[in-house]
Amino acid sequence: MKLPEILECSPPLTREPLDAEQAAGVARVFKALGDPVRLRILSVVAGRAGGEVCVCDITDAVELSQPTISHHLKVLKEVGLLTSERRASWVHYRLVPGTLGALSALLALPASGSASGSAASLPAAAAAVPR
Repeated sequence: MKLPEILECSPPLTREPLDAEQAAGVARVFKALGDPVRLRILSVVAGRAGGEVCVCDITDAVELSQPTISHHLKVLKEVGLLTSERRASWVHYRLVPGTLGALSALLALPASGSASGSAASLPAAAAAVPR
């Protein structure tokens, strides 16, 4: 099952538990996002005006070898976060529409949720992780 299909049929975690197939699909996405290089690549693509970026721009922004960047792009495409289009000798990448919003909705707390368990505490928790 592809990520958009999993997210379409997955209720927010606060409403009901995911079944085994949904959990496995969503876990693959979070595993892909757990790599700092992939997060940087995703931010380069998401932050670009027009929402699209040439692979050459990613290579310039993420100072790694082209084969390494290609591997990370492949992983992001396989989990359904990015899509690509070849134009002449360059490949252009863009976010799959709605995927990040759907991931966010999956994790969203109800409006009456307490702030102690909210995303507001994530930056502090992330800062506490040893590097």
